[in-house]
Amino acid sequence: MILPDHEIKKLLKEGKILIEPLENPEVQIQPSGVDMLLGNDFRVFKTSSIPFIDTRKETENYTETVKVEDGKPFIIHPGEFVLGTVKEYVRMPNDLVGSVDGRSSLGRLGIMIHTTSSSINPGWEGRIVLEITNLGKTAVKLYPGQRVAKLTFHKLTSPSERPYGSRQDSKYHKQTRIDQSKIHQDR
Repeated sequence: MILPDHEIKKLLKEGKILIEPLENPEVQIQPSGVDMLLGNDFRVFKTSSIPFIDTRKETENYTETVKVEDGKPFIIHPGEFVLGTVKEYVRMPNDLVGSVDGRSSLGRLGIMIHTTSSSINPGWEGRIVLEITNLGKTAVKLYPGQRVAKLTFHKLTSPSERPYGSRQDSKYHKQTRIDQSKIHQDR
């Protein structure tokens, strides 16, 4: 079951869901989710001389962080893949799972937002890191603060037995910045 706007507002007011800051609730709270705003930080992939990334070993120095000032654009070029973040810090309760979808208006420009790991686990908290790709034929300017994705909330039949933050393998719990992949920590 996906939560409608009035239930989202109720859970936000009760503090069961945390989204801070929620700058413009009247615009951001949609009929079945909350629009998230693009943050200022991006992680871009560098051209390097390493022949591959080994998912079982830590690889360093293949990305760099770029910070974009409010009002200035981040330009994503055709075929480019970057990581971005949302402005909001989110905390999920143990009985909800979130789902992140890119906005249709950006998709119509060839911009794909968060297409591989769209689930936000029960108990997770932090700033959502977005996977952003330009599949179009033209560069696109993205601006910090613009609505970029929607977070929907799905009710579980009961609270999770082992919410995300309680597990030993919770690699991205309480993240506030964009880290490189930690897949090498998988066991």
